[in-house]
Amino acid sequence: MSKNIIVTGGLGFIGSNLIELLLEKKYKVLNIDKVTYSSNFYNVKNFKASKNYKFIRCDIGNTKMRNILFRYKPVCIFNLAAETHVDRSIDNPKNFINSNIISVYNLLEYFKSFSKKYKSRLIHISTDEVFGDILKGRASEKNSYRPSSPYAASKAASDHLVFSYIRTYKIPAIVTNCSNNYGPKQHPEKLIPKLIYNILNNRNLPIYGKGINSREWIYVKDHCEALLKIFKNGKIGEFYNIGSNKNLSNLEVCKSLLNISKKLIKIGNKVKINFVKDRPGHDFRYALDSKKIKRELKFRPKTNFTIGLKNTFNWYNKNKSYYKFLTKKDILRRLGKND
Repeated sequence: MSKNIIVTGGLGFIGSNLIELLLEKKYKVLNIDKVTYSSNFYNVKNFKASKNYKFIRCDIGNTKMRNILFRYKPVCIFNLAAETHVDRSIDNPKNFINSNIISVYNLLEYFKSFSKKYKSRLIHISTDEVFGDILKGRASEKNSYRPSSPYAASKAASDHLVFSYIRTYKIPAIVTNCSNNYGPKQHPEKLIPKLIYNILNNRNLPIYGKGINSREWIYVKDHCEALLKIFKNGKIGEFYNIGSNKNLSNLEVCKSLLNISKKLIKIGNKVKINFVKDRPGHDFRYALDSKKIKRELKFRPKTNFTIGLKNTFNWYNKNKSYYKFLTKKDILRRLGKND
């Protein structure tokens, strides 16, 4: 009998890529998503007819979630349900508090009672942004949290909540902190898909400040492989950093993307780098030390950044109908200026 796995936020970017991997590995997957602006049914079109895939519309904080756990008895819950856009959190922090803290608290309560009766584990997926600005070196799992944005603070709070439930109630859970993801199916409010959208639509390429802010990039499919390893062999109660050890400035990312796209399509005359007013409280550098997952679980990312970027560009170029599922306003509007 194949085992049920729940992926929350499975209509989103990382969630839908994870579902794809789990289905390939012959798991039965239940996708729980409350359907917000960043959810996209296009992301699951290739497997929505699969007998091993089921979708239920539900907020993880809703009591319906408790019934779902007891009915489907998942061997694992990958919690990817979250508000994730920093700029949106600057404009409206309340949604982030509700989704990333209060709903996670409710999920933990449901999981606490469920896991007393059934063998399962909860993998709570978080971000490198909880560590704040890492100007030198790399943040290990032992670094203290210093979040800068309401988004990062809400994720930090959820990580602390999960860990408190591990310590106090002995729930079988693991927390993962991953670096910036890129790849197919990512909402174009994020840097790489926004640049790709603008290249495909002959628009200028907005870069915050001087473009020198540095991020560590990992291809989404590599991240999903790491999550699968953590589900199978990760140690309950542990935190695992997941990164590529490869940092690039936003300007370097933009220039790489321009070089790749020029070889693949004819670029319009308006496609030029345009430096725009920086985001308030913009962290200069995120960087993770991922030695622990490499040492303990033998994980290392496979995808070279240039190849991953080319795959990503090709996906958007071949899947232009993806954008039809989003509003133009959500693609183009600048958020988080704090004017």
